[in-house]
Amino acid sequence: MYHACRAAGVAHFDTAYAYTGGASERLLGALIRPEREAIFLATKAGYEGGSSRANILTTFDESRQRLGCDHVDLLYLHRWDDTTALEETFETLAELQQQKLIGHIGVSNFAAWQVMKAQSVAQSLGTRIDFIQPMYNLVKRQVEVEILPMCQSEAIIPCTYSPLGGGLLTGKYSSDTSQGRLVTDTRYAARYGLPEMHAAATRLNALAAALNTHPATLAAAWVAAHPAHPVPILSARSAAQLAPSLAAITFDLTNEIKAELDAIYPAPPPATDRIEEA
Repeated sequence: MYHACRAAGVAHFDTAYAYTGGASERLLGALIRPEREAIFLATKAGYEGGSSRANILTTFDESRQRLGCDHVDLLYLHRWDDTTALEETFETLAELQQQKLIGHIGVSNFAAWQVMKAQSVAQSLGTRIDFIQPMYNLVKRQVEVEILPMCQSEAIIPCTYSPLGGGLLTGKYSSDTSQGRLVTDTRYAARYGLPEMHAAATRLNALAAALNTHPATLAAAWVAAHPAHPVPILSARSAAQLAPSLAAITFDLTNEIKAELDAIYPAPPPATDRIEEA
């Protein structure tokens, strides 16, 4: 999968301290080692144990050991921590940045107001949040309300996860419901359990068939087509499974096809709920 990504021109790879008991960081570190300077490496801290100075420093040091890298290009706060003062968290991140142990600061799973509150603290310390990692796909469009407009306004790069909706948008669950995240992971089962989401996946499959392409290609290309220029984080279990997502890089998503995809699942109402002005 790594070599397939590199052959397709992908240079940005994403992992986290909390993923797979550290195996994700160790595997990725070994893969990128021969060409480290050509890779944009992102990892995350704070999913477990919060965003205190002690926890960030301890887990990030272990992340670097697993990765076999002195520095990472991007370090995310994995989620909002309302038990630690933002000043403590961002003083720590700013210090790591000054030491050239991290290049950019990011946040993941933050609401827009949380980002801007944290950004104010970051800027008071002479740094800033450059990236955000939110969920975004055809049936999870909440980020269109405030997060993606915020990214456009504040020059924050959105690296969005779950472009395939945990596999729902690949079509696999229309023919085989015996395995996969939506079956084995209770969080994903709840996240994508609405009947209308499965109906949207069926419509996506029909459109993909009519266009003689794969639904995963359409789903990933649609995410990347938003005016905020999201960077969809692609994932898979094998190179064969990954190929349709990589094909989104070169897929010609016309305005007509995008309009058909937009209509598959309703967009959320605007933040002010003044629908007549949308």
